[in-house]
Order: sequence, then C-alpha cells, then structure tokens
Amino acid sequence: MGDPHRVGIVGLGVISRAYLDTLANHPAVSIAALADLDASRSAAVAATIPGAEAMSVEALLARPDVQTVLNLTIPAAHADISLGAIDAGKNVYVEKPLAVTFPDGRSIIDRAKTAGVRVGCAPDTVLGTGTQTARAAIDGGLIGRPLSASAVMVTPGHERWHPNPDFYYAPGGGPLLDMGPYYISALIHLLGPVRAVSGTASRLRAERVIGSGPRMGQRITVEVDTHVTGVLEHANGALSTITTSFDGVATTAAPIEVHGEAGTLAVPDPNTFDGEVRLFALGGTQWRVLEPRAGYAEGSRGLGLIDLVSADGQRPPRAGGDVALHVLETMTTLLRSADEGRRIELTTVVQRPVPVPLTPVEDWTAYGH
Repeated sequence: MGDPHRVGIVGLGVISRAYLDTLANHPAVSIAALADLDASRSAAVAATIPGAEAMSVEALLARPDVQTVLNLTIPAAHADISLGAIDAGKNVYVEKPLAVTFPDGRSIIDRAKTAGVRVGCAPDTVLGTGTQTARAAIDGGLIGRPLSASAVMVTPGHERWHPNPDFYYAPGGGPLLDMGPYYISALIHLLGPVRAVSGTASRLRAERVIGSGPRMGQRITVEVDTHVTGVLEHANGALSTITTSFDGVATTAAPIEVHGEAGTLAVPDPNTFDGEVRLFALGGTQWRVLEPRAGYAEGSRGLGLIDLVSADGQRPPRAGGDVALHVLETMTTLLRSADEGRRIELTTVVQRPVPVPLTPVEDWTAYGH
C-alpha cells in the first residue's frame, strides 16, 4: 500500500468520535494533525492518537505533510474550511452537507477542479450493505422497471438529545439539510440523478427547549422550516416523494421504499450502513429478506474517506463531491420551490456512483477497496 495517507481533522465535536474510531487504526491513513476552536479538546484527542499533533486551524491548513483535510466543523463553516484546504493544495472530505448554500458548494467543487485536488463528502452510510444490496437488486431486475420511491424521516427534534442543538434550527439547518443528505444520496444510488423538484414546507413552533446537557431547559429560536416534503423527478422518469420532519413523534413507514413494475423493495435506514433489505415480488404473498450482495460490510463513518484515498485517482470516489453538490442543489432547490410554490429544474447533472462490490469487513478495514 505504501505510506499511509496523512490526514488532518478540523472540528472535534460529537460526530468526530465515530470518524476517529474508524480512522485512528486504519493502515491506509495516518492522523497527523487535529484542530478545534477549543484548543483543550484538540489537545485531549491528540493525546490518544500516536503521532497526531494538536494545532490551530491555520497551522493545520498550512502543514505541508497533510494530504487531506477531514472537515467536521458545523455546516456554516464547511465552505470556509474546505476552500482554505483546497487553496493550500489539499484534498477535502466534508461531513454533510457539502455547504449550506448551493453557490458555496459550487465554489468548493470548481476551485478543487482548478487546484487539481479531490473532494469527498458524507454520507458514506450509503456505501454499506443496506443501500448497496438494494441497488444491486434494482440493477439485477428484481423489481422490474423502477417507477417510484418514498423516503421518510420523522423525529421530534435533535434538541431532545444534542447538548448544543442551535445550528439545527439556524439558517443552513432544518431537517432537510441535516438528514436529507442520507435519503437523497441513497435515492441517487438507487435511481440515479434528479432533474426537477417540487416542495412544500412548514414550521410547527418558534422556539425549542434543549433537553440534555449543561444548557438543559434553555430556549432557542427556530429560524428555519422544520417539516419539508416534496417530489423528486429522477432523470430516468421515476418519481420519489420525500418527507423530513423535526415536528413528528414517530412513523411506521419504511425509511425508503422503491416500487417497480415487478416488486417493491423496503430499504433500511440510510443513516446506517447495514440493515435488512426486503423484497415483495409481484404475485408473492410475503416479504422476503435478501442476503447482502453488495456494499462494505459492517461499515462505519470515515469509510468514505478510506474509499476516496484508496481510489487514488483511478476512479471517482463513491462519496464524491459531485454527488454531494447534486444533493445540495436538490435540497436547496426543494426549499426554494416550497418558498416560491413552483416546480424547479436542477442545473447539475451527475452519474450514479460506481457500485460497491460485497466487501467483507476484514478487507476494507485492512486496505480499502
């Protein structure tokens, strides 16, 4: 494999632990540098990773031996940190979403192409056996021609568990920009790119109450719509309906269902890597669980960065920036459609990512694929 790919991580909040669990001991990468607005936090994490150094964001971006910056900052900072890394000649892998506005996302992709560096972006959960097995079933003709899909995410809101949930309810937040990347990325893997959207949105209340941590009981202002629903028109003619909500309590709906002329697939939560894929064939009498037939087995966050590193320019990264930009345009255009009350066509065009062959956990954790 050669020398490990050297990574610098900016942002060490809640999500960073999942990435560190995957990357800290993976032979394909070496965590060289860590930076956070809270210097004590970066120092504490660096002390647990041999060879890693805590430093300022500016020092990390300037460090010549850092090849890729893993950007785990809050969404509002994604563009600034990513552009700074690109301008320093580094690859970037970004926690979702790529940016909070489409123009910022476009700037990241365009500047990376000019600089000759690569961009990857979460979610990488769609590279697991759940979404990839469903894709293999569709591509293998098990449901015939796909006609439609539904995607549903309903929760009472992240303020119930997150100690600092403010950004979920500030511009750039909301259920669609927060959770939509999982569902829309999965729909693109399953059915291909989106050509147009129509949306509606609402807001249940003007304030939320933090339910855990040192700020428990504190009220925060809601500045964004907290229930978004819409229709995605895929380039292949299929129609997807999507609902993302911070205003509901629970749902019995499958996270994603794909309907074809010869059957229906129930697809597991795209916020997880694995899960049962179930098929109800036309003329059948019950659901049948499909054995995993594609995807990285027992995946974990950070796998998309491993996929980007192991691609090494030989193929597009499967959790690539082009897909993330298309997802971002889909989401922001859906919100604009809700605001303007009209159907809007997208400007980006993207190819379905290269499918993931069934890869046992011992293979991808050792080498990537």
